[in-house]
Amino acid sequence: MNVRQKKLELIEAMNRARALEPSSFVPNKLLDTLIEKLNLKNDAELCRLLEVQPPIISKIRHGKLAVGATILLRMHEKSDLSIRELKELSATPTH
Repeated sequence: MNVRQKKLELIEAMNRARALEPSSFVPNKLLDTLIEKLNLKNDAELCRLLEVQPPIISKIRHGKLAVGATILLRMHEKSDLSIRELKELSATPTH
């Protein structure tokens, strides 16, 4: 087995392990709450309001990208929700 094959196997193993980890990030609740609170129709309007490209919101919604500090601040400024409230909206509820 060459180095490249070993590297690919390691990457695949890491991806499998990552897929098994429970995620504490639930972006849909956060995005849907913002859309509702701001009386927007959809993700496209949210993109325009937050001044981000549509793929950014799409990646956040599908769990491929975390909400970064810049977007979090824009969400706070536009919605008047506190940073804490925004973070709580994106966290998995504990039972």
